Amino acid sequence: MAWKMIYLAKRNPALAPEQFSQAWREHSALGAGCTNVRDKVLGVMQCSRVLGHPTPEGCSTDYDGVNLLLLKNREAADDIWSDPETLAIMRPDEPRVFSTYVRHFTLVCEEQVMVDVPRGRCMVAGFLKRASSTTEPAWARAAQGARSVPPGVGRCVWNRVAAAPPPGYDYDAIVEWWFESPEAACRALSAQGLQALLPLDVAKAIELPACVFVFTQVTHHRP
Repeated sequence: MAWKMIYLAKRNPALAPEQFSQAWREHSALGAGCTNVRDKVLGVMQCSRVLGHPTPEGCSTDYDGVNLLLLKNREAADDIWSDPETLAIMRPDEPRVFSTYVRHFTLVCEEQVMVDVPRGRCMVAGFLKRASSTTEPAWARAAQGARSVPPGVGRCVWNRVAAAPPPGYDYDAIVEWWFESPEAACRALSAQGLQALLPLDVAKAIELPACVFVFTQVTHHRP
């Protein structure tokens, strides 16, 4: 188990989609200069929405990126928002890159690796909303069901949302399905469809219209 902050970002509309990844890398460089960020964020994985490939059916184009921040501990998720250096250096730059401040689209999660193989460079991220009719035992079975992945998927991670989400981001879990490349993901999803990523217990436990799936690739990471 590990703690993460995961965010589902929209770019500043003044940026073209092709400009977003570079602006995001520049913003990350500011974080690398903040003591609290260096000490408490153990890893950064910026995954921008794939451009130049057809978007798989069922994947959203409303969002521009998913960031996976591996944390030193649970407390780090709260400390970063109140750190004076981070607020002074990073927060003023956020509106340049994103549609709003980062805190407004960030979720705090507990990570559970379901299939542990080397990750590829393409990730389909599923932001899942639990159905109101799903009981706690059924939700626990859904989490375990995420271990079952179709051919073509490599690493699979279930992230349980463990803190109150910001308004408009009312998700209960975030699943990472990793592929070797965008081409490999397109082949797998065109053959099987996005629904193939959802094992039966998961599909039965979620409110599908309220879920969001994003087709991304790694555009920056640290280390």
